[in-house]
Amino acid sequence: MRLMILSPLALSICLASPLAAAGRPRKAEPAAPPAAPALPVDATFLKPLKARAIGPAVMGGRISDVAVDPSDPFTWYVALAHGGVMKTTDAGASFQPVFDKTGVASIGALAVSPANPKVVWAGTGEANDRNSSGWGKGVFRSEDGGATWGAAGLTASRCIARLAVHPKDEAVAYAAAMGDLWTPGGERGLYKTTDGGKSWKAVLTALAPFGDRVGCGDVVLDPRNPDTVYAALYARRRFPWAFQAGPAATEGRDLGGIFRSTDGGATWTKLTKGLPAGTGRIGLAVGASKPGVVMAVVQSDEGGTVPIMDIMSKAGGTFRSEDGGDTWTRTSPLNPRPFYFSQIRIAPDDDRRVYVLGFGLHVSEDGAATWREDRSEKVHPDLHALAFDPKAPKHLLLGTDGGLYQSHSAGASWEALNRFPAGEYYRIAVDDSTPYRVAGGLQDNRNWVGPGRTFSKDGILNQDWTNLGGGDGFHVLFDPADAGVLFAESQGGSIFRVNLRSGAMKFLRPEPAEGQEAYRFHWASPFLRSRHAKDVLYLAGNRVFKLTDRGERWKPISPDLTTQDPKRTRTSGSGAETYGVIYTLAESPAKAGLLWAGTDDGKVWRTEDEGGTWTDLTPNLPAAVKGQWIQRLEAGREPGVAYLAVQAHRTGSYAPLVYRTADGGKTWQGLGAGLPQDQPAHVVKEDPVNPKVLYCGTEGGLFVSLDQGQRWLPLGDLPPVPVDDLAIQARENDLVIATHGRSLYVLDDLSVLQGLSPEVLGGELHLFAPRRVLARQLLPGNASEEGKAGTFRGTNPPLGATFQIYLKADTGEDLSLAINAPDGRPVANLKAPGRAGLQRIAWDLKPTSDLVSEYRGEGSKFVKPGPYTVTVTRGSAKATGTIQVEVGEDLETR
Repeated sequence: MRLMILSPLALSICLASPLAAAGRPRKAEPAAPPAAPALPVDATFLKPLKARAIGPAVMGGRISDVAVDPSDPFTWYVALAHGGVMKTTDAGASFQPVFDKTGVASIGALAVSPANPKVVWAGTGEANDRNSSGWGKGVFRSEDGGATWGAAGLTASRCIARLAVHPKDEAVAYAAAMGDLWTPGGERGLYKTTDGGKSWKAVLTALAPFGDRVGCGDVVLDPRNPDTVYAALYARRRFPWAFQAGPAATEGRDLGGIFRSTDGGATWTKLTKGLPAGTGRIGLAVGASKPGVVMAVVQSDEGGTVPIMDIMSKAGGTFRSEDGGDTWTRTSPLNPRPFYFSQIRIAPDDDRRVYVLGFGLHVSEDGAATWREDRSEKVHPDLHALAFDPKAPKHLLLGTDGGLYQSHSAGASWEALNRFPAGEYYRIAVDDSTPYRVAGGLQDNRNWVGPGRTFSKDGILNQDWTNLGGGDGFHVLFDPADAGVLFAESQGGSIFRVNLRSGAMKFLRPEPAEGQEAYRFHWASPFLRSRHAKDVLYLAGNRVFKLTDRGERWKPISPDLTTQDPKRTRTSGSGAETYGVIYTLAESPAKAGLLWAGTDDGKVWRTEDEGGTWTDLTPNLPAAVKGQWIQRLEAGREPGVAYLAVQAHRTGSYAPLVYRTADGGKTWQGLGAGLPQDQPAHVVKEDPVNPKVLYCGTEGGLFVSLDQGQRWLPLGDLPPVPVDDLAIQARENDLVIATHGRSLYVLDDLSVLQGLSPEVLGGELHLFAPRRVLARQLLPGNASEEGKAGTFRGTNPPLGATFQIYLKADTGEDLSLAINAPDGRPVANLKAPGRAGLQRIAWDLKPTSDLVSEYRGEGSKFVKPGPYTVTVTRGSAKATGTIQVEVGEDLETR
């Protein structure tokens, strides 16, 4: 393999060919062709195109917090790290999203006012400090139990770790603001409002000049005297290759710790007696049943650090005070993975029963001196939230990386409340089964495969999904030659083959020989199947690998394509900070051997001979993306076309950096101007039928452009959640949408978006080409006897045909559809209001009642298979089309 690495001095050299001679003058970049006029459609026009939620809910996503209505133990609010707020009013039998209209999905904290339980506070931006952590837009407040919300300040805080509300005054609250995880600045520290969030005052911050790095990680009030406030200051900063916390984030200064105010935040005292110095993250709890009891789980690296899975600290751990914080006693060294957990709770009825959250649930019944670990059996690991029913303290609600659980026995047994979709998908794929299957991987929830639809009145159930294994899940690939074989991926490039018939599983990650330089793989390594050779797979780490023979044989087809900065490739830990790797890899559908590669340290490469020669396109990248994280490359239908999504939020820019090249990477045209400017882009994909149609998933939803990126419109009526991946199922022409927070959606039949044009919009009436349809009956299922609550049911598309029609204007006349059999006989007449815009009209593939007399005695049966003519009229306007009807086996027809 050969590298063509071009320095900045080579910007004048044509990069179209890896054989371009050094020093040859570069031709002037061609001016971009004049853009065609943007189509005159808006978001309202596309409203009828609604995606359906297919789940699954069998695995949850990360839960940041849970709040119980103190006046009604059947009502809870659940904070999702990336999926908004869910509410139940029937003790967890059913849940509804209540935060979607705010435009924010990442939630860090919730609180219900004891003085007025209709007042609910939400702090946005999760406080879990992960590489994948979401961010928010401050505090929101509801005065009607979550039905509506208003912005309530601290918009520059990015992350609210905890909210504490005055028990007798609904207008008084404290917010622990952590600040941006990646860059200094913003609102950090403890803030107080006395007017319901109309204004906030910073009451506890770090000394200058470190106030832009030190935030507040926790705050609790003494329930007997709410003017006594305990808060913990905490400095942290994440880099793509490292994480700093405590003094490491403040140039060695010890600025964190536990602070107490006895006058409602007016003055503060740092509590030190019995506590370690050099603290990082701290979690706090106040005992409700015994005055003076305060507890903390404290991170401190005095005496040295410990490995990630060692839950015992050398100097930190659990600390207890029985005099309101004046003095502290170290009760145990227990302190699991502090940056990710640091949560401690005291049972409201027993100050000796203490809970510490970590990989599992640690429970003490002697004031935190000893711990039992049998109180989280069959619960998903990684615990972040624990709430008590104030009227029944043994009733616990537990939030984990795998969703929500409840216990009525103080943790002796748990029920998984997998009744709302909160999956945090990274990547997905679809196959050509009938119905087609969707497979993908999720944050800390393995890899799963399930149907895009079912043919049952039960809908799409949790049990319709199959767990393929893994840790964190990422790419899943179908074997086109064997529907029972899939290839899946876990973190660190750990790819494996799964046989669904036998259960056989084999790990396949390339490994160097003993004594050779190790390969580096990202937490989410690119893994794809070739479109041109069925047995070829590609995997990327710091090099690109080609795998054949069902993944059994492999070889590198590139050298290290990263900047190879040794200072940024040596981080220890879970592997999430592994840096200097290829993060995105794409193969051209038009040309075998043409691959595009992008790295997390800002490099973009192209090969036209499957790795024989690589051309470095990095010098040609726009200035705004130089050195930034190359999030996604997608190849277009033409060999020279590719789409680029870059993320710069790790360096403080949250703009969507989206680009297109039509000349093999010599020049790039920006496409992101019409997208929301505070939503980094995750993926941009070209429509396989109409290359002018582009789909873009951002941190806040799904968007479509009908004019190759000139204008973008929201699509699918999705909640404002991250859209991490998109897949188009070619046979059904469906768009499958992977969200990082609310599982999967399907937008059925893209023909409207593919077929819109100035000619269509200029006409009075247009019928978009109907897709083929299969007549069949639904299986009865058991939904009619299982109650209205307690089971999540993914949505299926309607049976039969759906006709998609455009009407230019309202005329007051109805819309008529006449459907004729292949021999010309009429079989169905349908009517609908003739409203302007897009219309969707369903036909059940049976004769309509006005025509049944022609088939007297045969009953309600499907029409015969074949091509049917569809004629749509409104007034004098007319449009015609053909729909191909197929009929399932053993079904009788007329």
